[in-house]
Order: sequence, then structure tokens, then C-alpha cells
Amino acid sequence: MTFSTTRALTVLTLAVTLSSAAASRVFGQSTTSDNAAPREPAAALKETPAAAQGGAQDEPDDAVLKPAEPDFTLIALPTSLNLPKYKSAIRVTHRFRQEFGSSGFGANFFGIDSGAQIGLEYRFGIVPHGEVGIQRTSERTIEFFAQYGLIRQSKRMPFEIAALASIDGTNNFRDSYTPALGVIVGRLIGAHAALYVEPIYVNNSNPLPKELVDHNDTFMLGLGGRFRVLPTVYIVAETSPRLWGYRPGVNHGSLAIEKRVGGHVFQLNFSDSIATTIGQLATANHQTPGPTTRNWYMGFNISRKFY
Repeated sequence: MTFSTTRALTVLTLAVTLSSAAASRVFGQSTTSDNAAPREPAAALKETPAAAQGGAQDEPDDAVLKPAEPDFTLIALPTSLNLPKYKSAIRVTHRFRQEFGSSGFGANFFGIDSGAQIGLEYRFGIVPHGEVGIQRTSERTIEFFAQYGLIRQSKRMPFEIAALASIDGTNNFRDSYTPALGVIVGRLIGAHAALYVEPIYVNNSNPLPKELVDHNDTFMLGLGGRFRVLPTVYIVAETSPRLWGYRPGVNHGSLAIEKRVGGHVFQLNFSDSIATTIGQLATANHQTPGPTTRNWYMGFNISRKFY
């Protein structure tokens, strides 16, 4: 073999090697670019549905994005998503007070020109799979809550289960305390959808003195789902029928469309009340924002993860 032939083969081998490396890099990146976001490129290789994980991945990293479960709430109801230890997240809720269809293009333009109930929520991971948080609304209601992930979905377990506890207090947590206990059962369907069933018991849901009423508690069943219609766009729906106890007015129902942008989730929602806390969902009277009639209100949520 001559020197020129040897050199040609060497050059050809090097070219094939470089081409293979470049192709691998290009195709490797293309599989992770659908949901491009500040954290996602680095974590995209871990974005496998929970049901497909097993063995050493039965305890996945809570900081890794779940495409079907990007947020800690649906609209007002919680989800089973875990907050990583020592990480935090915030959420802003906004509900216009005037009914969506009462004015149309008139004076209040679908209720946008009316006043609103605004809430600010902060949550913090204190232990693995466990978090605490606080929400305050402009109605001067303060809600403290805690959540702990008991079971993660895996090959051997088809559901996620989390325990929930909360307490509302009106007048800046000085009056009318409304504690609640519940369980969140979630099911992730690949990267396409997440479904939830949430039995919740709420104490002191009746605003009247307990000596004057037959029922002072409420048992409600939260039902909801998030459906991924585009890589970063979702349709969300929820309801919480009150099955027992104090059951005035109508049951809570809400629909929303949302967009995920990195660690942010922007949601436009339509609900039959302006309730955003567990206690408010169970309580309905002229002084509180729970559902009383089948009037619909426009609002939005904005959430942000700090990890």
C-alpha cells in the first residue's frame, strides 16, 4: 500500500468518525428540543413517564420536569406534584368579580373592568416529597397548607398518592377557621395527561354558628385533569362536588387553557366562583367567594418554580 493510499484511507476514516459524531449530536438534540426551557435541555433525558420508570428510577428526581404534570395546582385544586427539598415556588391568582357574560362588550368588558380577588401563594420544600405553603387573598383570607407525597407512580404502582392538610382563616387569620384534610390520588398517562381524584373533608364550612345548624362540615370530592394538547400547551378542567354535609349553592367547576414557558405556567381560566383556597371551595354564601349560582367568572393564574 502506497503512502498516498494510506493517507487517503486515514482521511476517509476521520471524516466518517466526525460525521457520525455530528449526526449523533444533532439527532440527540432534536429529541430534547420540543420543550426547550431553562432547565429542560439538561434534564430532558430524564423526561420519561412515571409509569415507565422502574428499578433504580422508582425514586425519580423531583426537580425533573414531568410534561404531563407541570404545576402544583390544576386551577384551584392541588395536584400530587412534589416540590424538591429546599426549593420553592410562587403562584399569583386573579379572579374578576363580575360575571363573565353579564356585560359583554359593555361597560365592564366581560368583567375585566370590575374589581378582582387577588391571591399570592408561596410554597417551600422542607423534606423530600414534603412541602408547606401559605396563600393570602385580597379578601384577607389566609390559608396555611402542607402536602406530603406518600407513593410515586412506577411500574409496580399505577398511581401517585399524596396527603394534604390545610386551614383557612378569615380577617387575616383571626376569624372563622376552616381546617381540611384530604388525599390526592393522581394518575399520569405518559407525557400526555394527568388525572386526579381528591376526597377532602372540610371542618367548619358553614358560616353560621354550629349551635344553629345541622351540618357544620363538608365532604367534597375533587375531580380534575390536565391534558397536553401541544408540547407546552394544556387544557385543564376540575370540579369538586360536595357529597355530604353543608352543601349550599352549586358545586365548583372550572375550565382553563395554559401555556408553559420554562419554569413559568400562564393560565387563563373560567370558573363558577372566585374561590382559590380549599376552605373557599367548600363554603358558599354572600360573604365568601365560593360557588352560589352557575355564573362564570374569568381569571388567571401565574406560577413560577425556583429550580
